[in-house]
Amino acid sequence: MRIIIIGAGPGGYETAAEAASRGIEVVLVQDGPLGGTCLNEGCIPTKALCAMDAPDQVRKNEVIAQLQDGIAQLMRNKLITLVNGHARLAGPRSVEADGQVYEGDAIIIATGSVSAYLPIPGAGEALDSAAMLNLDYVPQRLCVIGGGVIGLEFASVYRKFGSEVTVLEYCPNILPRFDVDLSKRLKAALTKRGIVIETSACVTAIEKGSVSWTKKDKSFTTQADCILMAVGRRPNLKSLNLDDLGIKYTPKGIEVDSDFQTSVAGIYAIGDITGGMMLAHVATAQGRRALNHICGVKDGIDFSVVPAAVFTVPEVACVGRTEEECSGIELAVGKANYRANGKAVASGLADGWCKVLADKASGRILGVHIMGAHASDIIHEAAVLVALGATTQNARDIIHAHPTLSEVLYSAIPVV
Repeated sequence: MRIIIIGAGPGGYETAAEAASRGIEVVLVQDGPLGGTCLNEGCIPTKALCAMDAPDQVRKNEVIAQLQDGIAQLMRNKLITLVNGHARLAGPRSVEADGQVYEGDAIIIATGSVSAYLPIPGAGEALDSAAMLNLDYVPQRLCVIGGGVIGLEFASVYRKFGSEVTVLEYCPNILPRFDVDLSKRLKAALTKRGIVIETSACVTAIEKGSVSWTKKDKSFTTQADCILMAVGRRPNLKSLNLDDLGIKYTPKGIEVDSDFQTSVAGIYAIGDITGGMMLAHVATAQGRRALNHICGVKDGIDFSVVPAAVFTVPEVACVGRTEEECSGIELAVGKANYRANGKAVASGLADGWCKVLADKASGRILGVHIMGAHASDIIHEAAVLVALGATTQNARDIIHAHPTLSEVLYSAIPVV
């Protein structure tokens, strides 16, 4: 069997490695560096910046290069053929790349996404996240358009570097898809650190050195030495030849079924290109599901339980349902503060909070939301509880080591 994978981001290269481990021949086509957006323009370089006290391009590039080398080593498998070049679908079982046509039993499209821009005058004056990562100075005044994950991470990093930061978010709350309670607490924490956050702000135009916006029928202008456009990402549908093959898609992404198969049998799409949750770990899990379907294997991956983390200061993380998504369910809600946790206080990390949502009738844990140090690590215990349908009693029967930050989660479990 041979599978052709278009795109060498986390979804593409990890699926290639998994397929090869099963004895399947793989042709992996990459148009750009190994690792895709996550490694080169997203998750990894932003986390490198989070660990710095000032922009350090040398260190950031060393991190990227080291991880790229690790992927390259992983791809040095006799069953994997790595092809550099732009790919286009040449048929329902064939892909053209680098002047050659490759035939396979199945095709997986994993071409990711690109930065989105607001259709406003002067949008070209703003930097996208990739350009922001290559900034080698600290702007005195930074204006971030968009209060989602990308925008808030950069806002937090550059505030730490010393910039005066203003965030303009169109929705009533930052992190619009997160639990409202969590969003409000994070806004308060970031404001306390000196970040100016304006919600319900509609950006209307950008000029060199300034951003114009409105709020409640009033007009405002924010002066800035650097402007970041962080209003999300859009699927990279360019030049794939989808129309000729009859693959259904919209501007939001390629349409897929629960096995991530497109409208054309044998052709699959995973990751950002499908327009769903644009997270590296989601792309990897989708690739595993697609590969399992190709191989006729059933799995129990639950795509409704996906942990997410935002590397602001403090960190936030969540899994499962928000309180707003639990409308109609009688909830038992438990909350705990980091300042009541011995490890947090002893470590000077007392700024934090955790909330656990459970179905009052069954006791089943439905969602967990954390703001505080190491939230991105603690959330995975919560992910296990939610994924396995654990009840609050199940969770309260688990012994936690003391003193640890994980005890914050234990303390937040409501008694049902």
